[in-house]
Amino acid sequence: MTTLWRVEAVDDERFPYRITLTQDGEVTLALRAKDRWPGPGGNVFCLREREPPDRDSACELLEEVPVVSVDRLGRRLALTLDRPRRRRCDFLFLVRQYKNRPGEYEQIFFRTQSAARASKSRGRTQLFGDRTLEILIDSGERYPWRFSGANIHREALPSGDYALYEHGQIQAVVERKTFANLLSDIGQIRILHQQLAELASYPHPALVIEAPYGHLLDPKRVAPWPAAHVARAVAEISAMHSALPVIYASNRKQANEWCHGFFRAVSARLADAAPETVAAVRSRHDAGRGVHSSAGSQLAIRREVLEELPARFTMTMLRQRFPDLPVQRLRAALHRLREEGVIRREGHGRGSEWVREA
Repeated sequence: MTTLWRVEAVDDERFPYRITLTQDGEVTLALRAKDRWPGPGGNVFCLREREPPDRDSACELLEEVPVVSVDRLGRRLALTLDRPRRRRCDFLFLVRQYKNRPGEYEQIFFRTQSAARASKSRGRTQLFGDRTLEILIDSGERYPWRFSGANIHREALPSGDYALYEHGQIQAVVERKTFANLLSDIGQIRILHQQLAELASYPHPALVIEAPYGHLLDPKRVAPWPAAHVARAVAEISAMHSALPVIYASNRKQANEWCHGFFRAVSARLADAAPETVAAVRSRHDAGRGVHSSAGSQLAIRREVLEELPARFTMTMLRQRFPDLPVQRLRAALHRLREEGVIRREGHGRGSEWVREA
């Protein structure tokens, strides 16, 4: 499925252009605009379309191109179009209060990348604001990090050492590794990969190492491991878990501060009162491109393969357990488990079987 960008000319003197995003023939966003594309450094004022044009109305299709990416950035919907020029733009959705009467109204601005660069607020962070955080700390942490002003709860976490809890579920998870922890885990790297794969299944995961990267290349510090082997191991972590940020903090204090700032930013993003349109368009676009929209699906597949299915199973058996998931996602999960060395494939084609390693 592909998200399409469409621009049509309509019979309206004030807003002569209709801009839509469509997926499978369904319109996910429809705006009326004063111009088909903003001028250099300028904005185009838009209105949300309340009703689609009548079938008898004269609408001339001016362009239709695929959308490469859709990103929600606070109140902005950033788009990249599949064409050589005029590729990047965004729509800014604002809610204003009426000055002379109660109530509010919406303002929508269509901007190009050059206009965003020229904005006075271009250096302003997207996520800000002070909120009371609900932070879970794994009960196994003996000397935990500190989070001033947060509500702290100790409990056994399914993954990671620290978690941000909002809207009834875990929203962000951080796995903490001291220098000694990491060197020890390299000796059981298959188990480490299992743990990190589960960590990466959450919406906002991170692995934070309480040591600068340079220490991992120092032969005296990493002994008895060869420094080259440690370098390969940490590179392998990033390669096999590309969705998992790896942070090298110089010490415990910096690691603690990074985690606290990370949780604050995630909380601010969740609390951002962005219009429903922004989130809905991004969600539909991701679903159409097969993006992992359910953070728990990879974890559910992993648990099913390693704990519930027989030691020898087929793709058909796995599909019966997850009838609503795309086959591509199931295959990707199996190949990831094979790369970790916990399962192997025997045979080819429909008669092949997957076998759990002992």
